[in-house]
Amino acid sequence: MNSLTRLRHHVERFWRPLVCAVAIAIPGALRAEEQTPATGGPDSIAAPMVSGFDRFARHDELSPTRAGSLLISELSCVSCHASDDDWLKPKRGPRLTGAGNRLQPKWLKQYLADPVAMKPETTMPHVLSTLPESERSEAIDALVAFLGSQQQPFAVIKAGGALPVVHEFWKRGDADRGSKLYHAVGCVACHDPDANYETVESKASAIDELIEQLDPEEIADLGLASEARPVDSVPHGDLVSKYSLRSLTMMLLNPTKTRPSARMPSLRLTPLEAADIAAHLLRNQTSNQIDMQPNVAPKAMVDKGRALFVQLRCASCHDASDALTAAAAKPLSQLNAAAESSCMKNPSGEMPRYGLDDEQRRAIGARLTAVRSENRTAADDVDFRMLQLNCYGCHRRDERGGVGRFRKAYFETVGNVDLGDEGRLPPTLGGVGRKLTPKALASVFHPKTRPHRPFMTARMPAYSDDTADSMVRGFQAADRVDQQDAVDLLPPQQEMTDAGRDLVNTGCVGCHAFRGESLPGVVGIDLSGTTNRIDSKWFYEFVLNPSAVKKRTRMPTFFPDGKTNRPELLDGDVRHQISAIWAYLKYLDQEPLPEKIETVRSANYELSPTERPIVLRTFMEQAGTHAIAVGFPQGVHFAFDAERARLAIGWKQRFLDARGTWFERFTPPADPLGAAQVTMPAGPVVIVDESESENEDRNSDSRFGGYRLDSAGVPTFLYDVAGWSIEDRIEATESGTLRRTVTVRGNPPGQKLRLLAHAAKRLKPEGPFAFSDGQGLTVTLSDDLARTGALRRSGEVDQWLIPLDAQDRNTAILEYRW
Repeated sequence: MNSLTRLRHHVERFWRPLVCAVAIAIPGALRAEEQTPATGGPDSIAAPMVSGFDRFARHDELSPTRAGSLLISELSCVSCHASDDDWLKPKRGPRLTGAGNRLQPKWLKQYLADPVAMKPETTMPHVLSTLPESERSEAIDALVAFLGSQQQPFAVIKAGGALPVVHEFWKRGDADRGSKLYHAVGCVACHDPDANYETVESKASAIDELIEQLDPEEIADLGLASEARPVDSVPHGDLVSKYSLRSLTMMLLNPTKTRPSARMPSLRLTPLEAADIAAHLLRNQTSNQIDMQPNVAPKAMVDKGRALFVQLRCASCHDASDALTAAAAKPLSQLNAAAESSCMKNPSGEMPRYGLDDEQRRAIGARLTAVRSENRTAADDVDFRMLQLNCYGCHRRDERGGVGRFRKAYFETVGNVDLGDEGRLPPTLGGVGRKLTPKALASVFHPKTRPHRPFMTARMPAYSDDTADSMVRGFQAADRVDQQDAVDLLPPQQEMTDAGRDLVNTGCVGCHAFRGESLPGVVGIDLSGTTNRIDSKWFYEFVLNPSAVKKRTRMPTFFPDGKTNRPELLDGDVRHQISAIWAYLKYLDQEPLPEKIETVRSANYELSPTERPIVLRTFMEQAGTHAIAVGFPQGVHFAFDAERARLAIGWKQRFLDARGTWFERFTPPADPLGAAQVTMPAGPVVIVDESESENEDRNSDSRFGGYRLDSAGVPTFLYDVAGWSIEDRIEATESGTLRRTVTVRGNPPGQKLRLLAHAAKRLKPEGPFAFSDGQGLTVTLSDDLARTGALRRSGEVDQWLIPLDAQDRNTAILEYRW
């Protein structure tokens, strides 16, 4: 993490405590939200956090009634106090069917005893706070017994062609991979990033650069206060105590199964990705809890907990398998906001204790005393729904929201290509109901829709149809108004496509791909399918004057002052020219690619080593996404898989075509151009050989440390295997073979080290010092090494193993011939 990013993270994380410290020193400086909330007892309860309220209402960016409506919705007040106002539909709590499989009993006890202690700023009220201490412990035991009885099998995830599923995938999570995913796919739009996570240096936007140079008064005068201030994080709570690896993995894989409110959306994770993030979030779980223990509570205790679940109104917010219901409470319209005792202030009897602060109470009071929250438009409905779902955590619409200033560093492009904020941050939603067709807008929310911006690491969450339908209708109703005078395109005609191709060749090819093809270095949106996604009237306005439609866009205009820079085409008529571009995109599947792209495709990017070796990091089907291809003037080449620290393949004659590696970041992996391709022995060349039960785990523990080049340009790969340091030099010989020199260092106690010289389904001896496999690959060793080796059958594979000793015999030379 660069120093500026680290500073920003700490400023964001500790902003509110610093403000409190200033308030102590300066009487009257404390804002309402930092005041100690009035409570119904001696305990202090932190005010519940509602993202939209904390980010906007606390800074007077929401009307009091809208702010109150948001709190009533997110605190699920209408779960008890009925209302016909759609805005007040309760969020409700998680489904508790299956709680016995998902939640740790000890955590449940601690959470019920003090919700805020286990999850600061939770929206869950303290329902047991009014019980006498003598009764509270017994009530908690009963409730935990009842919740433990709520057993439900986990969903069975079935593998498909595009979804491989590893057996018991929840056990296969990798915390390091999970950390990268957590900080890349969008989790940190809502939750705290890790303070020590390394981000890539990225150029600040013009607005952020300006804010850096201004003092607070100047920021306020320019209306940039919302852009400048930190955004509070949604707290995780004590996940380590709450979940097992399996239950957290399954929750991340399908959050809406237990949280139908969609406040926690699906980030389209694969099973293994969910396991990786779970491993990261539970990395401090010392007991390594994989699964829950079965419930063994007596039936009488379970029955008592069931009765309390109804009596304490838990059933108003939570679904349980018993389909319990709570008695109706007074309707919301009949509540007295000024009452001395209520859920908001000084709760008594069985009232839940929320611990609201003064500002939250004022907002709820404003809504309760209003005849109706406000005169609403379709735009108001969209805004309110975006507040509920915290869409503003990522997206900007009508000058509200967007990724928080100090979180932008965690939003990157694949390969860290500099596309500016527009290429790495989620897009603005201003006018999106006009921009996208209804079908295209609905598909954005669908879990099986492929990403339209594959160059972004952040993912658009998936939502259920019930959640998405209201959003789609709302965007359409809010944005598709006053369009009678909007200019539309001419109907697309096949004969217009030649002019359209000429026009996109002038400028569009500089930033966009077409049918997956692009100019070198271009990573922009692929314009294929544009006419199916984009409204034609919006397209005309945007192409004519991009900045007027989308503020801060990088898209330049090719029609300055509404005039074309290609007057010789279609009589210089702007509408005809933009219509021609539309027609070309409409028939793109039938038309040739833009001329500049065709020219690049015909260029030759073949790499041919002549004087020195060529080393190229690339993607190869045979060597994975961390492949290092090495070509030699002798016409013998190989690829090394750095992720698994193994020699993957060898081939001869021609080396590689670098076009895909250099220019096409989302194309299939590179393939060797030459002939005589062979697959090298599977696995690392050095293995720890202590027992068959431990062999697999020990030898999968490899860490690649890079490579160094000698004066001749030959690489030596550096990596560790189970604590042993390996230097692995591979070079071509004049006789057309590969010579490999492996040097080991270290001496971890209790481990035997062996050289895996060759491995295949069947090995055949070729004299006393060599073995060959079925594809004709022969591995030869020096006589002193070969005499100490032995052939071993492991499963269905023959292994030629040679003992190594880091003190006496720490270097081995192998020769590969095919």
